[in-house]
Formats: sequence, structure tokens, C-alpha cells
Amino acid sequence: MSKRNSQAAKTAARERLREERERQAKRDKVKRQLVVAGSVVAVLAAAGGIGYAVVQMNKPAYWEAAKDHKLVKPANTSGKDGTTIVLGKSSAEKTLVMYEDPRCPVCATFEQAVGPTVKKDLDAGKFKIQYVGATFLDNSLPGEGSKNALSALGAALNVSPEAFSEYKSAMYSAKWHPAETDDKFKDDAYLIKIADTVPALKGNAAFQKAVKNGTYDRWALEESKIFDKDGVRGTPTLKMDGKNLTGADGKNAPMSVAEFNTALEAALKG
Repeated sequence: MSKRNSQAAKTAARERLREERERQAKRDKVKRQLVVAGSVVAVLAAAGGIGYAVVQMNKPAYWEAAKDHKLVKPANTSGKDGTTIVLGKSSAEKTLVMYEDPRCPVCATFEQAVGPTVKKDLDAGKFKIQYVGATFLDNSLPGEGSKNALSALGAALNVSPEAFSEYKSAMYSAKWHPAETDDKFKDDAYLIKIADTVPALKGNAAFQKAVKNGTYDRWALEESKIFDKDGVRGTPTLKMDGKNLTGADGKNAPMSVAEFNTALEAALKG
């Protein structure tokens, strides 16, 4: 190989090396610019995220805001705010007042054990039922399932008293009633899934729309005030003529058919 060719090769190699260094320098510059830009975006995003979080924290909770929603009274109710719910034959002389919270596990136990007997006696005209929905468990657990389920019950009541009763029974069934700490009733889709087991509510577009739109949310809040006004301490609570129906312990609601029958017989005579 000639010296001339060797020198030319070295010159070409040095030129290629120089060009490669320039290209690398340009790549490094672009990389630094991207890093800086990314950092700025991250800071802005963080600031925006904090700002959004602050705004969200300062927004009133949904159910707090629902107090100011338009009050829509379900059909088949009475009273100033549509919060009086009476089920059964109008000819029945006695009224059994029943206080229940949808999330209440003891209410579920009561409904599963004694519910069919209550319905049989109601259908026979032994008494009317005045239902009072409570939502106090949302405050103590906490959550929103009691309020949301009560609103859905309002939507069922708007369909018919029978749909209301069947839907309530389904909610409290062993299949559908969640554990006390599991706030499943806050989910509209879950409530609609339960409703699909009730013939009058299955695929009922108007009912489903009312649940999804929260049509009876304000009503549920008004309904739950009765529990507080009446000074009831827990659920389930059963009253007739202002006196509690209790089980063998003389304190709590009757939790068996035998206890219920004994308490009811005494109340009907009183």
C-alpha cells in the first residue's frame, strides 16, 4: 500500500470520526432539551394535579349536594315530602312500623328468617306496614350504599308497592346482601342486577334510568330523617301503637318466627 493511500485513509477516518462526534453532540443536545422539557411538563402536571385535588377536596360531597336537588316523590307515597310509605290492605286496623337500613346485616337476617311470615300476615290483613328507611350505617361504617339503595327502593316504589316489597326482599336475601363493611349498594349496576330478579323491574328502562340518574336521591335523604326524628336507636326496629315488638330478650326485634308471632299477638291485643 502506498504512503499516499495510507494518508488518505487516515484523513478519511479522522473526517468520519469528526462527523460522528458532531452527530453525537447534536443527539446529546436534543436529549438534554427533551429532559428539560419533560421536567417542565412534569412540574406543570404535578401542579395541575395538586390544583385539581384541591378543587376536588373543596367540592361538596355528592350526597351533601343532593340535599339541594329537586325533590321527586315516588308514586304510592303520601305526606309532605312523600316520605310516608304504607303497604298492605287499607282495611287493616293496626299498623306495624318497620325501621330498616338497607346495609344492616341484622335486617338481612330478620328478613330472611321472618320476612315470609310478615308478608303472609300482611297479605292476610292482620296489619298494614309503614316502612321507614334508615341510612345511619353510611355514617358509621362509612359509605353511601344505604342512601343509594334507599333511592333505588324509591324508584321501585314508583313502579308499584309490590315491586318495592319484592325488591327489598331481594336486597336482603343471602345471595345479594353484602357484608356490612362491603359497600356494594353504592354501585348502581349492582342494584340494577338485583332488580332484574324482580319481574316488574327486570329490564324496566324507566326504573333503571331513575337509579342511574339518582332521581330519588333527595327523597332518600328526606325519608331517612324520620328515623332520626323518631329517636330509634337501631335496625331492625318494629313498633305497633308506639310500643316496640321485641324478642325473648325484651330489647331487640324478634329474630325468629316464633318470637315474632308471640310479639305480634300481644301487640294486636294491646
